[in-house]
Amino acid sequence: MSGACVSEHGFETEGLVKRFGGTTALDGVAVAAGRGRVLGLLGPNGAGKTTVIRVLATLLRPDAGRAAVAGFDVVRDPARVRERIALSGQHTSVDEELTGRANLVMIGRLLDLPRRRAEQRADELLDRFGLEEAADRAVAGYSGGMRRRVDLAASLVGRPEVVFLDEPSAGLDPGRRDGLWRLIRDLAADGVTVLLTTQYLEEADALADTITVIDGGRVIAAGAPADLKRRIGGHTIAVRLDDPADAEPAAAILAAVAGRAPERASRTELAVPVTGDGALYETTARFREHRIGVTELSLRLPSLDEVFHALTDDSAKAAR
Repeated sequence: MSGACVSEHGFETEGLVKRFGGTTALDGVAVAAGRGRVLGLLGPNGAGKTTVIRVLATLLRPDAGRAAVAGFDVVRDPARVRERIALSGQHTSVDEELTGRANLVMIGRLLDLPRRRAEQRADELLDRFGLEEAADRAVAGYSGGMRRRVDLAASLVGRPEVVFLDEPSAGLDPGRRDGLWRLIRDLAADGVTVLLTTQYLEEADALADTITVIDGGRVIAAGAPADLKRRIGGHTIAVRLDDPADAEPAAAILAAVAGRAPERASRTELAVPVTGDGALYETTARFREHRIGVTELSLRLPSLDEVFHALTDDSAKAAR
């Protein structure tokens, strides 16, 4: 009988390769997340994110490399992997002819829960996802956001050790998205390992302990969000002016301090990359000298959006 290897990781891959005909979808991908941690997997469309998830979920067999979940190899022990995971894909997979409650109870029964326990678990999840009022309506009548929520609830019926969430926020309004974020944090606090792909970079910034960026089937960067922000270097001075009439002199000051023209988000908002915190003091002094009033003046690391675009732009240039 094969058993789990001793591993501190909820999931990990090494040298993962997957080809579809003449197309290489994954080319030596290595990702890993410790137990109870959240890994954000980012990349442009077609980068290979969903392929990584499908390999880890035993839905695709890799052509080379190794992948393990909860210490079990996905090729040698797929049944044991499936017992420990949940997957919520980009498209909902619940039965639209059944009610939300019936879907969750059915999944509980398929997981060998006694009927009473399956019903209790369904009620817990319907409450957690704000679906109590719609619980006894057919899913066919749900909005897109409600279908996404019941699909996410279905993935948690069996209390998995590892959860793969492939763009889980798609179709959710901001309020429901905040609720999902709380749920993901709660899962990690309970020791569940989460792999999250998302198109919302602020979501990865808010939730992920570590981030792996892939492009063209290869890992191009990995680390904690703050480490990736430092990687592209420098800081940014962001200014919000009291008076739009000060925009031109403020822009001239920022250009002189930074050695480049600032970007203008609006008539009163300007931002420019700088090389050190001394630039903030110089900017403040010059603004005071010229009596330029500001509502906000800050020095910040690059946003994750800026990091993502810098990394993928560099990757695209290197591939040419």
